[in-house]
Amino acid sequence: MPLLTTPALRPGVLAGQPQPDLDAGDLLLRPWRPDDRPAVLAAYADPAVRRWHCRAMTDDEARDWIDAWPRRWRQETGAGWAVTDHTAVLGQISLRAVDLPEAQAEVSYWVLPAARGRRVAARALTALTAFGFDRLGLHRVWLRHSTANPASCRVAERAGLTAEGTHRGAARHTDGWHDMHVHARLRTDT
Repeated sequence: MPLLTTPALRPGVLAGQPQPDLDAGDLLLRPWRPDDRPAVLAAYADPAVRRWHCRAMTDDEARDWIDAWPRRWRQETGAGWAVTDHTAVLGQISLRAVDLPEAQAEVSYWVLPAARGRRVAARALTALTAFGFDRLGLHRVWLRHSTANPASCRVAERAGLTAEGTHRGAARHTDGWHDMHVHARLRTDT
């Protein structure tokens, strides 16, 4: 069945360029490297990351997770960055699902325990959103988080993603079904 609209973004927006480092002030968002595996393992051993991302990770799975990001960039389905400062990996942020025809991407993030309370996720999300709009040409950046996770709500709000509503019973966590808040920012938002 033919579409009546043309794709908002054509293939090649991501794959036509190397995945860049992104400047976030005193933070740097950079593509994942194999030597980041201990940070990924530490994150998925953390009870808070496990609670909200609903997974654990073995050493082999951490390697595969890191190895998948360049492939996802080339396939234009996603893009992940290690959030770092001058000393270490502090967290992760990703365009976990990219939809070029609709010019939108869903975001996910986590921060390691030692870096929490420093607005690392909000600053990384602000930088990633700017990259998505200014360099990729996205129309919409959005995220979902459990309504039981007020910290993630604060991150979204601090980065300028407006609360749009609640998807009832939309995600299954280890303790059952969770309602999910939806936040988004449009390129045209000020």
